[in-house]
Amino acid sequence: MTAQKYILGIESSCDDTSAAVLLGKKVLSNVTANQSVHEIYGGVVPELASRAHQQNIVPVVDTALKKAGISASQLDGIAYTRGPGLMGSLLVGGSFAKSMAQSLNIPIIGVHHMEAHILAHLIEDEGFPNPPFPFLCLTVSGGHTQIVRVDSPNHFELLGETLDDAAGEAFDKAAKVMGLPYPGGPVIDQLAKDGNLEAFTFGKPKIEGLNFSFSGLKTSFLYTVQKGVKDDAAFIEKNKHDLAASIQHTIVEVLMKKLEKAAKQTNIKHIAIAGGVSANSGLRSALLEQGHKKGWHTYIPPFSYCTDNGAMIGITGLLKLETGETGNMQQSSQARWQM
Repeated sequence: MTAQKYILGIESSCDDTSAAVLLGKKVLSNVTANQSVHEIYGGVVPELASRAHQQNIVPVVDTALKKAGISASQLDGIAYTRGPGLMGSLLVGGSFAKSMAQSLNIPIIGVHHMEAHILAHLIEDEGFPNPPFPFLCLTVSGGHTQIVRVDSPNHFELLGETLDDAAGEAFDKAAKVMGLPYPGGPVIDQLAKDGNLEAFTFGKPKIEGLNFSFSGLKTSFLYTVQKGVKDDAAFIEKNKHDLAASIQHTIVEVLMKKLEKAAKQTNIKHIAIAGGVSANSGLRSALLEQGHKKGWHTYIPPFSYCTDNGAMIGITGLLKLETGETGNMQQSSQARWQM
């Protein structure tokens, strides 16, 4: 029997610096440093993000190793986010990972960020079953909205994606229009729990096939709020719960209709969600409800593996290492990188 490998996973694609240590497919530690500096700007500032990564990466990796109870010399490989993401942020994580791997003389594995979100479902975590192949995965984050057919850990087929804005961006922009703090997605989710999801209706995109579009929906939401404020200066405060519930319901409905269509076209019954927006309670509830109606086997990741995290990078690196796929020191980070 082959001995299980210790893998260090490093994630630095945007504004979270995260590191995790895995022994085989089990997570021993998963440490993340968030960057509050962006809150006052209402969005991520790339230059500030890369500086914060430089400050955070050493203590985050050190803490991950200590929590796992191992030393760096025991690592069998280091995986890092090679892309897509903010170039400055990617370079910090990539440079650190390469330097560390070179000093330890162990393999380095560059990982695709969105593939990692999907393969987080293969982490062995009690109470969360792993989907069998093939399965469909709806990956939803601030920068991506995709439906992916997953046939194996190294074979992905992109069935549909957003043509403009991502669903996570639509949540954040709606929150910004309402004057809510950044990041707005979780605030919308919280407010929606006490709102009427049918209080407001917004224009829905009519896109053929399995692709998405959210730019028109954002505009429709903006016009609704502007009109309301014109008639009543206190419109947002009076209706914030209903506005949040209605926009969340509309976004989730768009996502679920496309996912239902993909499941029907592929005849695949194992359906997963991944990415930061998979933490949204409305989306989670809708997937479970739809799964019950359609006879799907549904897979929802633990909250700790929804947002950007080192564990998802680590599991992807391990799976690549097991098939003999490794990177090299010459591989460059990629801000844009097709799956």
